[in-house]
Amino acid sequence: MIGLGSFSYRWSCGFKDRIPENPLGLLDLLERAERAGLRLVQFADNIPLHERDKGEIDELAREARSRGMAIELGLAGATDTASLETYLDYAAQLDCTLIRVSLDADDLAKGQDRIVAELKAFQQSLSDRNVRIAFENHFALESSSLVSLVQHLESDSFGVCLDVANSICAGEWPMETVRLLAPYAINLHLKDCRFAVDPYGVGFAVVGTPLGQGMMDIPAVLDLVKPDERHINTILEQWLPWEADPERLAAREDEWVVQSSETARKFLSC
Repeated sequence: MIGLGSFSYRWSCGFKDRIPENPLGLLDLLERAERAGLRLVQFADNIPLHERDKGEIDELAREARSRGMAIELGLAGATDTASLETYLDYAAQLDCTLIRVSLDADDLAKGQDRIVAELKAFQQSLSDRNVRIAFENHFALESSSLVSLVQHLESDSFGVCLDVANSICAGEWPMETVRLLAPYAINLHLKDCRFAVDPYGVGFAVVGTPLGQGMMDIPAVLDLVKPDERHINTILEQWLPWEADPERLAAREDEWVVQSSETARKFLSC
């Protein structure tokens, strides 16, 4: 299934000190997904459910069921007992079977042995509730370290959320990341980007593009991950650059989501 990741609306939801006058809410993201022809939304840590009112979570559960929309969850930090218990409760309420996790600095400072021990304590709860945790590769984490973590957990309850572009910052070319992580992937974050040369020749930057308009070799990625064959949900994200005009920025987020959704459907079943 192809889904919408909440980071596709980083600016319209609000992130860090850039908060719009009327940030998108939980139901707004359901509506944006429907508008793009998608039936799944992954709520990541840019729109954290634990900061929302209980009534809003209840309404999300009702609306998702009535619209036939599937939900996945996401949070930063994996070994905080209270956070994991809270999100397991949300998962039950929202009929969610996957929680995408980005290991934070506190997790990484503990070392792998301690992380593995703490996560194994949740293995039975995950199994009982039919929920899996997918660890996302990100800027500060080499893919080989993520593979090692999943291997040491030795459980089908844990896998990888493979983001095709994040690990560029960790010194990996995208297809290197995909080859390393594809065997362990249970979730896929698909986005596109390109290198933009500085006009004064002072290096270059990695900038986002709509899916299919950058350097990502989408057929090669899908050939390795095989999301349709392995029943792995593909979540669309985007690195749309910031611009000061809020109306134009919001419109471009919508445009990119629709374009990326159309491109994804050329390669994947819905």
